[in-house]
Amino acid sequence: MRLAFWNGLVCAMLVAGPAHAAKGVGDYRGLPADLAAAATAFDIAQSSSDRAGLDRWLADDYALADANGHMQSKADLVRDMTAPGHKTFSVSLRMTVRKYWRDGAVLGGIVDARGLDRGKPTKTHARFLDIWAKRGNRWQVIYTQIDPAR
Repeated sequence: MRLAFWNGLVCAMLVAGPAHAAKGVGDYRGLPADLAAAATAFDIAQSSSDRAGLDRWLADDYALADANGHMQSKADLVRDMTAPGHKTFSVSLRMTVRKYWRDGAVLGGIVDARGLDRGKPTKTHARFLDIWAKRGNRWQVIYTQIDPAR
């Protein structure tokens, strides 16, 4: 399993609650409308490997800390999420974390996912957190932490 693939997938799904609207889209009821819309759009961009969407919803100074202590940048994550052979088959989210304030939010939980990374089957069971910041009038993910769930 390539950790970068799952880091990208989990980042995309970190903010999601139980899927209800569509495959890979979280339940954001109870969040401010603009944050819920951003999180939904980010889910869609990640699950569809949409480079333009990923670029919009990830801050330029985005950083991802993976379970091996490695750091990835926005460019690293976008490259991995849009690489040939990348595909998400299923994502299940539990134990969501939803904390928000005027210009920031922490959204996360536990993810179980299956997919392909460069054409090879992969699966993961991980705990994650996405940190969102509202800069100007736009929400963006600025940081993701992912660790194996036990």
